[in-house]
Amino acid sequence: MMWFNKMIASILPHMPKRLVWIFSKRYIAGQTIDDAVRVSKQLNAEGYMVTIDLLGEFITELHEAEKNRDQYLNIIDTIQKNQIDGNYSLKPSMFGLLLDEEACYRNIREIVAKAVSYNNFVRIDMEDSSCVDREIKLFRRLKEEFPKNVGLVLQAYMRRTLDDLKNLSELNSKDNPLNFRLCKGIYVEPEEIAYKDYDEINRHYLEDLEFILKNGMYPGIATHDIPLIEGAYRLLEKYKVPKDRYEFQMLYGVTPGLRKSIIEKGHRLRVYVPFGEDWFPYSTRRLKENPKVASDIMKALFIRG
Repeated sequence: MMWFNKMIASILPHMPKRLVWIFSKRYIAGQTIDDAVRVSKQLNAEGYMVTIDLLGEFITELHEAEKNRDQYLNIIDTIQKNQIDGNYSLKPSMFGLLLDEEACYRNIREIVAKAVSYNNFVRIDMEDSSCVDREIKLFRRLKEEFPKNVGLVLQAYMRRTLDDLKNLSELNSKDNPLNFRLCKGIYVEPEEIAYKDYDEINRHYLEDLEFILKNGMYPGIATHDIPLIEGAYRLLEKYKVPKDRYEFQMLYGVTPGLRKSIIEKGHRLRVYVPFGEDWFPYSTRRLKENPKVASDIMKALFIRG
């Protein structure tokens, strides 16, 4: 069955978008800010925090960055007006990171400043290896000006991540702890810079998480992997971490039962809520990560009920 699922997963990205949407709507709030508000209110009512993400990445023209910036400024006003318990995530390549680093910084700084005006927070997502050094540099610059209001994503499958944590630790303080979302990593990278083996990635994830907790940093423990969640529980107990000094994070539409079990144990959890017209690349990436969903899509296409 797995070979069939992988085959379907490889074919679906080349099918008409209306068919791929059958899969996508499980993982995306919708295409408009109203959809994001609706989903976020529902998640808040169920006890979850959210982080709002406008889909899009790797623009090719700098004028697209200004459009994306303006959309984010409007998103922040709308989310705050609706009193959503949530913050914001963004991808720097959407703001020209690979075209003009200074223009990218100016665009994102304006977004962070808008969030700060509401006493809120912006997370800088980590992208593929071509972006890592640039995004760490961007984070350092924004962290200096907005020490309480900006965070970064780190990917445990990258061989460099523990060294990055050690190098960034100079920015950490008790009053303004470094805030990292720690995830496994999703981009296809060569073996010389990224771990490939499942157990090896998990081992390094927990090693990175232990460094974060041991040094008083704030982690967003972003995983749907039960062994990692159980490992995180053990580390949280080992270091007696107060419940307001960490959170779990999960993707919208993924493992809702597991998500519920975490908050029932008294932990805080934040759901990543993506939306926007640029949903297709995000959806096909989710499909490649989780080929077993392909069989569910085929059932939805051909079976009523």
